[in-house]
Amino acid sequence: MSIKESFELAKKEYEKWGINVDEVLEQLKKVPVSIHCWQGDDIGGFEVNKSELSGGIDVTGNYHGKARTPEELRSDLEKALTLIPGKHRVNLHAIYAETNGEVVERDKLEPKHFENWVNWAKENGLGLDFNPTLFSHEKSADGLTLSHPNQEIRDFWINHCIASRKIAEYFGKELGTPTLTNIWIPDGYKDVPSDRLTPRVLLKESLDKIFEVDIDEQYNFDAVESKLFGIGSESYVVGSHEFYLGYALKNNKICLLDTGHYHPTEMVSNKISAMLLYSDKLALHVSRPIRWDSDHVVTLDDELKEIALEIVRNDALDRVMIGLDFFDASINRVAAWTIGTRNMIKAMLYAMLVPNEHLKQLQKEGNFTERLALIEEFKTYPFGAIWDYYCEKMNVPVKETWLEDVKKYEKEVLSKR
Repeated sequence: MSIKESFELAKKEYEKWGINVDEVLEQLKKVPVSIHCWQGDDIGGFEVNKSELSGGIDVTGNYHGKARTPEELRSDLEKALTLIPGKHRVNLHAIYAETNGEVVERDKLEPKHFENWVNWAKENGLGLDFNPTLFSHEKSADGLTLSHPNQEIRDFWINHCIASRKIAEYFGKELGTPTLTNIWIPDGYKDVPSDRLTPRVLLKESLDKIFEVDIDEQYNFDAVESKLFGIGSESYVVGSHEFYLGYALKNNKICLLDTGHYHPTEMVSNKISAMLLYSDKLALHVSRPIRWDSDHVVTLDDELKEIALEIVRNDALDRVMIGLDFFDASINRVAAWTIGTRNMIKAMLYAMLVPNEHLKQLQKEGNFTERLALIEEFKTYPFGAIWDYYCEKMNVPVKETWLEDVKKYEKEVLSKR
């Protein structure tokens, strides 16, 4: 049976429930995923005075073919994008600046250091997102940045964040789509602190100074990202969920939820509807934590599907900004991007093919038996046939055939690095 024939049969199954599959596929085309560049080079970046990876971040594995230059990284991203259906975005960190061999400190970065990225994004029809890099630097070596007791160090990082927001504004102007600028810091303490309040006072003051600088919201959205703990900050993180949730709500900023930044049994999917009541927009970094914030490649697991369901059933496709954040150096890095991003899109498609309004009505009526029965039955509806057709329609490989493209690219390109 052909892909088209399987699709038509599957389509009839969903149409019985009033689901217009053709409209769903058109809607799915419009959902961008922000693909993180740092999977391609193990969060190395291209600074001339490069420092060792720090900030509680760890990348394990030594699979060959890591991108060593901006050109290699963009080439790898291009290959991955040919295997992923839809038009998406690329998420950059400040350490991916190109300074032509000149040492440029992070607080002195300018739009010109990202011109190559903007030109490349234009050529490929991509939006760009951005993150100031507050780790892997001598001024973050003791684990503190925006909450550092030393004013000079705080000022350095404040200025870096301001410079980053100006770069993001430049992205938005040039590309015609607003950039999401997300601030995450590693600040915290390994052991139980004797003063939890003062670092948070300093962090709030630093953020206030960063956001005092007017950046056109037509071109840039500001987000802040919390964390529960990190390597080296096991007992206390300054920028906790409660801190940033309060800050975002009070200052009209976007709260970014990373799926690995909470207690192991704490689900981001359960937070989305609550936060949408009070926030115009939310942002996500979708990862896969295994017992801790381990940033494994995203798989099509229950939590990923539940996150997608929460976005779709709450009509929040234009309010939740979806980004990815994982890094695995033990497997082919292009394959990692492809697997993770395709799974995120699969989850969104799965959520769109569920009779969400009918299930809501069953809950309203107290008909929990039928609700549970239908939720379970839809897990084995012919969703895969719809996905295969979507991939074919979007001119990307169907099923596992994309692996052949990756193997060829590895043989011809990655293995020669």
